[in-house]
Amino acid sequence: MSEENLPERHGSEGHEVEPHADPFADPGLPPHEVRRTDIDERAARRAERQVALLFTISMIATIAFIASYVAFDIDKIVFIWPFGHVSILNFALGITLGVALFCIGAGAVHWARTLMSDVEVADERHAIEASDDVRAKVISDFKQGADESAFGRRRLLRTTLIGSMALVPLSGVMLLRDLGPLPEKKLEHTGWDKATPASPIKLVSMNTDEPLKAEDIQVGSLVFAKPQGLAESAETFQESIAMDAVMLVRIAPEDIKDRASGKLGFDGILAYSKICTHVGCPISLYEQQTHHVLCPCHQSTFDLADGARVIFGPAGHPLPQLAIKTDTDGNLIATGDFNAPVGPSYWERA
Repeated sequence: MSEENLPERHGSEGHEVEPHADPFADPGLPPHEVRRTDIDERAARRAERQVALLFTISMIATIAFIASYVAFDIDKIVFIWPFGHVSILNFALGITLGVALFCIGAGAVHWARTLMSDVEVADERHAIEASDDVRAKVISDFKQGADESAFGRRRLLRTTLIGSMALVPLSGVMLLRDLGPLPEKKLEHTGWDKATPASPIKLVSMNTDEPLKAEDIQVGSLVFAKPQGLAESAETFQESIAMDAVMLVRIAPEDIKDRASGKLGFDGILAYSKICTHVGCPISLYEQQTHHVLCPCHQSTFDLADGARVIFGPAGHPLPQLAIKTDTDGNLIATGDFNAPVGPSYWERA
């Protein structure tokens, strides 16, 4: 249809509408409205104090978060309207952390709306690879923006912002405490630590709970043992056996390569931790001819005839050894703990 044949278009009141008017024309930027803080220094100072107050409240809330974490018991339940019965610890942590984060955000928004420059600037699109002139302009704009933000001139704002931002991460650091109790020296000792020369602990069979005698261990055999008194019905059995499990192997004395480990044994009977030093898997695969024992999880291999040193696989340490001897009845006994920490390596371990 030609332009001559186009019907006339009229507005709601019968006025003619320009046929070629662009409905998506760029309206341009609205005229800049001067804010009160732009022309009144007293108003700017007041806004500065308001922002600083929000940052200060954030710092106080973070401190309250840490104090709540230390002071309140997670099992203490209280009634708080309208939430009902809640854990006072969870409630306090949620409120204080929420206030801390909200005040930082609200302070930043209030700062931007009242004190930072709000002049809108239009810039043309450019190629992805910036030219030297564009890079210089970006740096210049950044410096101008930093200057207009008053970050360098308004020391109160700068100090309180840095303070609130520095304190908030402490909330996350405090939550790391919930990963569990501090191990202290627990990683260095097992249930065998209670054994002394004056009060030794008998080695009992893992299967029968009967004391093991030296004559029960044959050359080439592998026997699993635990401390006497560690009952499977005990509430802490699984936790204890993960540290206390022992494997006994009897090697002909002339085949023992490491004399130091031989001295910790009795008549060729050597007692090693059953827990792999890689990630703590239980070891059970034994080669009689080579005296090698294999961890089934990641194939770490230890030579029991050579101090249980690692000969293959990702394990980083030999298996800890338990010094044993016999009592007057011929029962195998331990008079102390393993000669090294049991299980996977950790940073304090040499």
